[in-house]
Amino acid sequence: MKAKKMFRALLVVVAFTLYFVVNEPQSAYAMHIMEGFLPLGWAVFWWVVFIPFFILGLRALVKINKETPELKIMLGLAGAFTFVLSALKIPSVTGSSSHPTGTGLGAVMFGPLPMSVLGSIVLLFQALLLAHGGLTTLGANAFSMAVAGPMVGYVIYKWLMNTTGKQKLAIFSAAACADLSTYVVTSIQLALAFPAENGGFLASFIKFGGVFAITQIPLAISEGLLTVLIWNWLQAYSSEELSILQRKMKGVKQP
Repeated sequence: MKAKKMFRALLVVVAFTLYFVVNEPQSAYAMHIMEGFLPLGWAVFWWVVFIPFFILGLRALVKINKETPELKIMLGLAGAFTFVLSALKIPSVTGSSSHPTGTGLGAVMFGPLPMSVLGSIVLLFQALLLAHGGLTTLGANAFSMAVAGPMVGYVIYKWLMNTTGKQKLAIFSAAACADLSTYVVTSIQLALAFPAENGGFLASFIKFGGVFAITQIPLAISEGLLTVLIWNWLQAYSSEELSILQRKMKGVKQP
C-alpha cells in the first residue's frame, strides 16, 4: 500500500510539472547555461570533469538497486523532486537563469554520487524536450547542479547531524546550501569563460554571483523549507523506507 501511495504521488508530481512547464511563458533565458553559450574549450573541460562523477554515480546506483531494491521508488521520488524544482526557472542574467535545484533531498537520502546520475538525467531531459540548457553545456550544468550542489549539501547535512543532532535543521541547511553552491559554481564557470576586461576573473565572478544572489538566496531558503516538508511527509507515509535508508547510510546491514 505504501508503494502504491508513493507511486501515485510520483504521478501527481510529474503531471503537475509537465502542466507547469508546458504552460510556462517562453523566454530568452535558458535553464543554467544555455546551448552554445560557453566557448568550446570550456564546454569540453567541464564534460571531462563531470564524467568521472557520473561513472561513480552509476556504480552507486547499481549497488543500491542490488542491495536494497525496495528503495527504487525512493530513487524515483528523488529524481522527480529534482525535476519539479529545477523546472521552475526565474530569469536572472543573460545566458543563465535562477531556479531551485531539488538535489539536496536526494543527497540526504542516498549521498551525493547517485545524484550525479539523477541530476544529469533531469538536465538532459530538459535540454532535449524543454529547450532548457543544452547538450554542449550539459557537462558544466551537470557539474554545478548534480555534482557540486549534492556534495556540499551532503557535507553540511553530516556535519550538522554530528554536531547538533537536529535532523530538520540539517535537512533544511543541506537543501539550501546545495542550492546556493550550485550557483556559486555556475558563477565560477561563467567567470572563467568570460573574465572581465577590468579585474579579470574576480570582477566577473562578483558580477555574476551578485546578480544570482538577488534571486537565489530567497529561493534557497524556500527550497530548504520545502525539503523539510517533503521529509515530514516521507516520515508519515514511508517510515519503513526511510528506516532502511538511514540504516544503509550508517552502514548497518539489513536484518
